[in-house]
Amino acid sequence: MMMPTQSLKHNGDERRKKFAKNILYIFVGCFISSCGISFFLTPVHIYSSGILGVSQIIRTLLADVGIVFPFEISGIINFCLNIPLFVLAYFKVSKRFFSLTLLCIAVQTTFLSLIPVPSIPVVQDTLASCLAGGFIAGCGTGIMLRAHGSSGGLDIVGVYLSQKYPNFSVGRLSLIVNTCLFIVCAMLFNIETAIYSMIYLVVSTFVIDKVHYQNINMTAMIFTRNKEIVEFITNDLHRGVTYWKGIGGYTEKETFVLMTAVSKDEVHFLRHQIKKIDRHAFIIFSEGLSVSGNFLKHL
Repeated sequence: MMMPTQSLKHNGDERRKKFAKNILYIFVGCFISSCGISFFLTPVHIYSSGILGVSQIIRTLLADVGIVFPFEISGIINFCLNIPLFVLAYFKVSKRFFSLTLLCIAVQTTFLSLIPVPSIPVVQDTLASCLAGGFIAGCGTGIMLRAHGSSGGLDIVGVYLSQKYPNFSVGRLSLIVNTCLFIVCAMLFNIETAIYSMIYLVVSTFVIDKVHYQNINMTAMIFTRNKEIVEFITNDLHRGVTYWKGIGGYTEKETFVLMTAVSKDEVHFLRHQIKKIDRHAFIIFSEGLSVSGNFLKHL
């Protein structure tokens, strides 16, 4: 059995390893996302969504009036536009969320500025560029989100409003802002640019949902004789749990059967903590669950 000091040291080492792993994922995710944008979107004059899309439009307008930079400037514009939102994240959301968001935007800005934009598109067909860029950028963003990072912009506003208003829809905010963005694209450039940008958004959003664990719901059925797990799920995981008494078919002994719904992002923490409470607990996870009712997304 571990002594208390050994247990604390072990937990501290695990947290440091997880933090280092998340930082690595953020760098990898930002790099992949930036490659998708720089190699497939920018050369064919297609625009991203949210604040980054606004930054790309500003970059194009500056180029139209003769203000040209030797590197891709949209990342730096995106960082500047996010500064007021950094303040919002720091004071109104959490310092941890602010720190990870600042890191993500800084890393993404660096990669967007350093990765050269090809003078000739990698893929000549605009639709193919949208699909390839959406897939690659979506994978990168999904990896970054799995590391609890944030791409800033609408993410910051969405998390803040979700905390303030329980019934607020982040998706509705994104839909309104991006609809306005694509209308501006159609007015400033042409309708084809707006349509291709929408196609990119749909593809990247679909890929993000598949890569990012938080959007995947799961059920967990737990068989244990230790009722402390109920308190852990309720108080620490902040999830509802239903339990009843069962009888083991082999042992003929009473056991508690617990059922709860979680996101896939929470599964590792749930499994780890359950094993700490009861190393003999038996857990069954089922993926692809459709949940309706009072199921909160832990943003």
